Amino acid sequence: MTAEPAIDDTQFSGASGAVTPLQAIRQGFMGRCPHCGKGRMFRAFLKVADNCPACGEELHHHRADDFPAYVVIVIVGHILVPLVLGVETQFAPPYWVHMMLWPALVVVLSLALLQPVKGAIVGLQWAVGMHGFEQAKIDRAAR
Repeated sequence: MTAEPAIDDTQFSGASGAVTPLQAIRQGFMGRCPHCGKGRMFRAFLKVADNCPACGEELHHHRADDFPAYVVIVIVGHILVPLVLGVETQFAPPYWVHMMLWPALVVVLSLALLQPVKGAIVGLQWAVGMHGFEQAKIDRAAR
């Protein structure tokens, strides 16, 4: 076992020393550690690092599973359906234009949103102590 670095939580959060769930979600959305906001959360496109390289916070407990993909589907659907309907009613382009435009936009939006949404979900799990993060939350509360 390696010794964990000593951490002063006040350097990572507000004066109270506590990271709020909204801050953790925002930091996760930006691909940063929900604890310190400095270290990178991802070691690959969708692979969460085992530990934060900046503060040593353990992140391997996350269980995001398929939830980020479901959230991305909902977001992309809510963006594209009104766009498709608006373009069709205003311009009535030929079907080949639809087939060239919308699938490409689905792929681009889905790939652009998948990592930030997963980061936000891992940040939420960390903040509220879900799954393996229960002990980390108890340790943070004891400080």
